[in-house]
Amino acid sequence: EVSTDDPETAFCTLANREELNPEEGSIHHCLYQFTRNETLTETNKLLCDVCTQRHCGPKNNIKSEKKYVYTNAKKQMLISLAPPILTLHLKRFQHAGFNLRKVNRHIKFPEVIDLAPFCTAKCKNVAEGNTKVLYSLYGVVEHSGTMRSGHYTAYVKMRAMNSHLSDLVLRGQTQALETEPVKGQWFHISDHHVQPVSVSKVLSSQAYLLFYERLL
Repeated sequence: EVSTDDPETAFCTLANREELNPEEGSIHHCLYQFTRNETLTETNKLLCDVCTQRHCGPKNNIKSEKKYVYTNAKKQMLISLAPPILTLHLKRFQHAGFNLRKVNRHIKFPEVIDLAPFCTAKCKNVAEGNTKVLYSLYGVVEHSGTMRSGHYTAYVKMRAMNSHLSDLVLRGQTQALETEPVKGQWFHISDHHVQPVSVSKVLSSQAYLLFYERLL
């Protein structure tokens, strides 16, 4: 099924992703890998309704004859609607034989992230002419321990309400683009213990969940 009127731009992004050159072990590299262009061939070929109809004739003959036609195809997962709130869930486990092992590797993540290289060229909720889709970090969930037991803590930024973000959520309206992170104070929360921390402490955490809000 073609999800765009122009198949030639189906794999085009809002910003040139080839200029990224993301550092391995960073959230940019994770997003780059997740949204990479894949070629489906051999056992991964795509069932093509158009090709099947050409080969078998009208649709009412397809099921009876069961002559389905599969074809090589390209696949790419991109963001078609820039959300007001961006939640990134990092996979913190890997298979080790029949067991699961926790991944403790530190993944670098920025205070401000640009999603434009991972968005479709005609991404919704992005004003025409904008080549940046910026988000500011406001929350991190961290897990310590193993797959069998552990403890969850959180980092949260206390900040002023973003009225422009409310306009986007309620009315779908976008404003002029800001490029600086939302000002505020970070706090580390562990059960009933709450204490202020620096942004460098937040960025060095072993993130499990990342929460960003759209900069408008």
